[in-house]
Amino acid sequence: MRLATEADPSMTTSAIRPRTVLVLAGRRSGEDPLAEAAGAKHRALLDIEGEPMLLRVLRRLLGFGGIERTLVNFDSPALLDELPAWADLRDRGLAELQQSTHSPSLSVLESLGPAGLDDGPVLVTTADHALLDDEMLETFFSACEEQIADVYVALVPRTKILERFPEAKRTYLPFSDESYSGANLFLFRTPEARRAVEFWRSVENERKKPWRIARGFGWTSLILFLLRRLDLEGAMVRASHAIGARVVAIPLEIPEAAVDVDKIEDLELVRKILSER
Repeated sequence: MRLATEADPSMTTSAIRPRTVLVLAGRRSGEDPLAEAAGAKHRALLDIEGEPMLLRVLRRLLGFGGIERTLVNFDSPALLDELPAWADLRDRGLAELQQSTHSPSLSVLESLGPAGLDDGPVLVTTADHALLDDEMLETFFSACEEQIADVYVALVPRTKILERFPEAKRTYLPFSDESYSGANLFLFRTPEARRAVEFWRSVENERKKPWRIARGFGWTSLILFLLRRLDLEGAMVRASHAIGARVVAIPLEIPEAAVDVDKIEDLELVRKILSER
């Protein structure tokens, strides 16, 4: 078992920044209350400023320097075939389809090979990251370059979210120094990063119950977590040893990075933010 803890002379900017992005756009089940409420055929195709949300995310990713290819994990290929903009990206070799599964973690695990993880880093994000922009990506990648890890996970401090969106309802991971919400940005740098996805599979159904996720790292970690005795860095060290891969959390002080479109209130918030801009 190897943890990426020592300086690696081969790690350069080009070795950290991905050329390929895996975009998760599948559904957990056939029912999609959000899409139905918004009048869309699929939640990934919700209208955001006149274009399907998924295509908006793809355009922003492909417009960022160094990103050359997107692999879209999707459950309804026929719906994409109806979109001329998708056909254009596909025909130009900028986007390709990977059939999703019922499980996001399994979908990621099955897609990391086709995404080329064995040949270089892969960024994983989601189709509902409607506010994704260059600032978020640049801040995330720059912070990743400062540390050695197999997996980098972006998190947003609760205080920053509440300053900007005091009414927002999010799921937080509470630590002794701060509570954090996910930012749907994961950078897989090495083949060993697959171990993190395998662990994710074991706790995936507990994603809304942080204490049950903490239990997966061992009883000592669970007790420290419940007593709020673990700070974020200490938690990542324990997680790394339990997983067998070095995991580093990257705090992003950009509250919009924590806004994904998971319910109708989120969609309304995203549209409001964009209209104000």
